[in-house]
Amino acid sequence: METEKAKSKILVGTASWSDPGFVEHWYPKKMPAGDRLAWYAQHFEMVEVNSTFYSVPDARLVERWCQNTPADFVFDVKLHQLLSRHSTNLKLLPPALQKNAEADARGRVKLTSEIETAMIEAFRRPLEILRREGKLGMLLLQLSPGFSPRKHELDELDDLSGALADYRLAIELRNRNWVEGDELEPTLNYFRGHAATLVSVDAPAEPHFTIMPPDLDAITNAKLAYLRLHGRNAHAYTTGKTVAARFNYDYTDEEIGEVADRAVNLGKEAAEVHVVFNNNALDYAPHAALRMRKALGQMIPPTPRQTELF
Repeated sequence: METEKAKSKILVGTASWSDPGFVEHWYPKKMPAGDRLAWYAQHFEMVEVNSTFYSVPDARLVERWCQNTPADFVFDVKLHQLLSRHSTNLKLLPPALQKNAEADARGRVKLTSEIETAMIEAFRRPLEILRREGKLGMLLLQLSPGFSPRKHELDELDDLSGALADYRLAIELRNRNWVEGDELEPTLNYFRGHAATLVSVDAPAEPHFTIMPPDLDAITNAKLAYLRLHGRNAHAYTTGKTVAARFNYDYTDEEIGEVADRAVNLGKEAAEVHVVFNNNALDYAPHAALRMRKALGQMIPPTPRQTELF
């Protein structure tokens, strides 16, 4: 790893703290579910909340998150799949919104400006709890691969980004055509003009339309850079039917060093860098994230893998 240090603060964590693989392979055996977040927070300073992609969290639950983590712990919150332009079942909306939402014959919600506004408002209460406690990091909008420049315009996100203007917003594109050829500069200009962070990725070096270029590190908001690591298994990424299958990859120590260098370089241009491991198969993500913290010289308690305990 390079010796030159980043000027920014680098926070490292995983996408979720409660994946089945984590529970089976990383947490101490028989640990109660209610104790996991506090144990996670002994090893990391931030986490990306994944459950919010599927539902709006209850305020009391969010209050428990705050109580179970240190004062300086950070939650990055993934926005609901409806806001991310994914096909969304009506049942995944809050009950109050289900009554007014339009849905097709398969129960898929039609995204309208009214339902988008209502969903954003539903998120405000839990977000404000995190912000009040000083624990809200970024909001992550993980767009669908179907959101492409052939069918859509980035300004379709204007109302959403405007409604969230008082939060820090990171947007992950999942269709590489937004950054290919003549599309690249207009895309970067849009992000800069809206003070949105373009998520950088570590992914397979394959030109598949759903895989963003892993060498694209464009700083579009000098306050914060966001790096998500999906692993480098090209076959799994393009054919996997589940998240664990798609991102089934265990980073080597050499690759962790490469990623650490990349985070340091991002930190030379951004005041803060969030690094999120999304290779959520088995214990791969927390194991990689802990090695990443070590590579960055961050002090962490030693945590042997369960396979090393028996």
